[in-house]
Amino acid sequence: MICWLLHDPRGILMRTMPITVTAVTALLLLTACGGGSGGDGAKDDAKQKSAACSSETVSTEAGPASEAPAAGDTGEVPVTLVNEGAACVLDGFPEASLVAGDELTALTPVEGATAQKLTLAEGESVSFTITYVRGPEGAGQSLAVKTLRVGLPGDSATQDFPWSYGPVAVKEQTDAAADASVGAFQRTGD
Repeated sequence: MICWLLHDPRGILMRTMPITVTAVTALLLLTACGGGSGGDGAKDDAKQKSAACSSETVSTEAGPASEAPAAGDTGEVPVTLVNEGAACVLDGFPEASLVAGDELTALTPVEGATAQKLTLAEGESVSFTITYVRGPEGAGQSLAVKTLRVGLPGDSATQDFPWSYGPVAVKEQTDAAADASVGAFQRTGD
């Protein structure tokens, strides 16, 4: 028990009230929790130490799409990822390319999108969207895309999915060949 010893004016030692057990308990709890930051110290440490997600532990699925019905219309292809291993980190934009014949066209991020650093626990899922403008049939004004190729940031492995959504328009007067872009990772579920 913590006590303060004081002398009263007549020279007799007196004991003052001990510090309440509640205050000491609260102080110890705050110290044990890392200063009362409100987080779970063990979980926060695990998130900081997680390795980058890889295709070995993350399953990927493309579609079903909101297909562009005619040339000039916009379509969207959602891509969903589920972490089937230990906690891992997605840091940056998804890698996405369209394959037309032997030509590979890398997609740029959606204008104004911001990459996020997301930690995925086992069983958690995220998604991103490929947005494209359907092109007219025929060479020159569109790409006859046959494959969507996706990868995770920091992982050299890729996965291919059949592209059955028609030709993709070519952007005019830009460095990008396809009028298509990739969105940032977004958490899915609850």
